[in-house]
Amino acid sequence: MHELGQKAREASALVAKADTGIKNQALMAIARELKSARPALREANALDLDNGRNKGLDSALLDRLELTDAGIDTMVENLTQVATLPDPVGTIDNMKYVPSGIQIGQMRVPLGVIGIIYESRPNVTIEAASLCLKSGNAVILRGGSESIHSNKAISGCIQKGLAAVGLPEAAVQVVETTDREAVGTLISMPEYVDVIVPRGGKGLIERISRDARVPVIKHLDGICHVYIDDQADLDKAFNIAVNAKTHRYGVCNAMETLLVNRTVAELVLPSLAERYQEIGVELRGCSAVCELLSSAIAATEEDWETEYLGPVLSIKLVTDMDEAIAHINKYGSHHTDSIVTESYTKGRRFLREVDSSSVMINASTRFADGFEYGLGAEIGISTDKIHARGPVGLEGLTSVKYVVLGDGHIRK
Repeated sequence: MHELGQKAREASALVAKADTGIKNQALMAIARELKSARPALREANALDLDNGRNKGLDSALLDRLELTDAGIDTMVENLTQVATLPDPVGTIDNMKYVPSGIQIGQMRVPLGVIGIIYESRPNVTIEAASLCLKSGNAVILRGGSESIHSNKAISGCIQKGLAAVGLPEAAVQVVETTDREAVGTLISMPEYVDVIVPRGGKGLIERISRDARVPVIKHLDGICHVYIDDQADLDKAFNIAVNAKTHRYGVCNAMETLLVNRTVAELVLPSLAERYQEIGVELRGCSAVCELLSSAIAATEEDWETEYLGPVLSIKLVTDMDEAIAHINKYGSHHTDSIVTESYTKGRRFLREVDSSSVMINASTRFADGFEYGLGAEIGISTDKIHARGPVGLEGLTSVKYVVLGDGHIRK
């Protein structure tokens, strides 16, 4: 691990000064390698899926692990989109004259070496590599043991793409050991690693946050809410509530709790419950919900603070938006929350008062994603308030330094 770290530190200096054209060429070269290696990628992924089934991985984890043809196409598209994005490195903002006559501004610079620790999803390897490379950083990627064959195959494509344009292969390194001690070492190398980004289950992220000796960009869980207001368009509410929960279960931006204003509950909940039942979603509700819906079972206090990552949904009736916002700020994870309302005033107030990294009006929580936000992809979601918040894209992988322009100026 120390050897990987040393190589990454050396490579980071070269990537940091690479011009935008070279970085874009590298991304497109990696995309071509992925296309050519499609059969090998599927074969490697099949090994991981077989091993996962034999180890008893649940359906949500297997869904994250599977690399389909569409998934490979998405990785290629990701690389292409990141190549078209503006390069933040070297841009100077807020340039201004001060009374002394000098000009002062802030220049975007890479963070340096980024360590990314993640589980299951092999597409994260490409997302992370593309964003780190475009933002001028070197990266050490440590995927989960369940995706080791897929990650090695993807790593081979990355290495060939980097070599094709003359960038150091150590700019993107995949840890090839499944030994858990590798993680402990990676998060304890401040001499080589500038920031750690964990992506995975709550247990993993809590461990990284507790033990890391370098800064961490993270979110612990995604307890996302949709609130259906008494001034909601109920057709919009129905579609958003179904999509936010059932589009995909095992993702951090899926809705886990539905809040419904009591005034409209009888108008919208029965049809929603019928649809959820058709799809196979288990409903857990407050006492008022259980009285209204025979298919709901009683929710416990624990349900309001649980990220299910599966076909289970908590539902609570609330008197007004005050109660909805209070519930979200108490039980939510500051990830993503949405209101369905036709009231401009209520929507604006919801945006101001809900303390989450993404807050939405009349939209599914499933949009809380770097790709959907036009970032090309995301390195992860941050629910922290320092140094980045929400989906972390290229700009979130840079910092700033002050630059000063003078013409022989001296301080008096």
